[in-house]
Amino acid sequence: MQAPLSGVTVVALEQAVAAPFATRQLADLGARVIKVERPGGGDFARDYDGRVKGLSAYFVWVNRGKESVVLDLKTPADRSLLDRLIDRADVFVQNLGPGAAERLGLGCDVLRARDPRLITCDLSGYGTAGPYRDEKAYDLLVQCETGLVSLTGSADSMARPGISVADIAGGMYAFSGILTALYERERTGTGTALSVALFDALAEWMGHPYFAEAYGGPPLARSGARHPSISPYGPYRCGDGTRVFLSVQNDREWVALCERVLLRPALVRDPRFADNPLRHAHDGELTAVLEECFAAHTADGVLALLGEAGIAHARLRTVAEFAAHPQLAARDRWRDFASPAGPLRGLLPPVVVAGREAAMGAVPALGEHTEAIRAEFTRPRAPEGDPAGGTHAVRTRQEGLGGPRA
Repeated sequence: MQAPLSGVTVVALEQAVAAPFATRQLADLGARVIKVERPGGGDFARDYDGRVKGLSAYFVWVNRGKESVVLDLKTPADRSLLDRLIDRADVFVQNLGPGAAERLGLGCDVLRARDPRLITCDLSGYGTAGPYRDEKAYDLLVQCETGLVSLTGSADSMARPGISVADIAGGMYAFSGILTALYERERTGTGTALSVALFDALAEWMGHPYFAEAYGGPPLARSGARHPSISPYGPYRCGDGTRVFLSVQNDREWVALCERVLLRPALVRDPRFADNPLRHAHDGELTAVLEECFAAHTADGVLALLGEAGIAHARLRTVAEFAAHPQLAARDRWRDFASPAGPLRGLLPPVVVAGREAAMGAVPALGEHTEAIRAEFTRPRAPEGDPAGGTHAVRTRQEGLGGPRA
């Protein structure tokens, strides 16, 4: 079955995580993604580490299924080739430093004046205006500026979340924006200029802390692995020294926990724990009660009791234990894909479409496709409607989503 974005060409002048994460989602849906890299090293994320058979774990994660072309945009020949790539593209994505795209003549206004059907997507740290527009915006720095780090960690110490949440947020909003623009173009025939700031993306995710405090509530406190406003919700020690996680979301579940797991029905009427705000206010006392009851059981025993009572629960797994998770194996979520270091194993994308499986293309070596792309995009474009021409532009016209081109 044809992939949903078959026939769509994306040219990406990208680096690091946010923009590559967005374009990898497009590649997973069948788009042709041409990644333009700089001479002498390419995307600097290639050098973040060497944990994946000598390859960067970040780069492997966000660059599957792309073609890599190395261009020196300071030379007229390579700058001209980039123009030809964009002229045949449906989407152009860039996350260069502030103002760099405009200095290169690659601003959205210039590109869309040349081709009104082109969709452009600019990712930046803080947007194109305001006092922070020229600031460097690496993931952790954006987390700090949005207040996320102030909420993460224990009462005594702040902590960075374990993944690059600002980059992921920005990349996913760019991805959904591009899909929306492709859908809109099908109806209007006109492309769109999109922009996504990592600061804005993560600011959206800070909605709950903002509303919880902005209208008179006390600031949320760092709560480690516990929930900042719901109790009981977090890790609890069992008799074998390990911890289980559980969550009680409403009073019905609280009754079930007291009566069927703790075997202490009188707790339901304890004035300290009568509703969630009270339970949260007395979280330390409630934790002592739960751990006293759990002391007679192993973690497996507690999890079994929680399951029988319908109380949400989880094991605290390491990354290695996550990789061996029985749910992933039972649902056949792992696939092999190619890389310059040989076959690698990764997870299928989260959206499951009946009767169709996402493309799991290879991770490209630096400049692996440069010569092939030079040859393809220096040939004269075939006349419109000539199927023998074989150019992507002609295929796009025939296949729908990408064309016709202006």
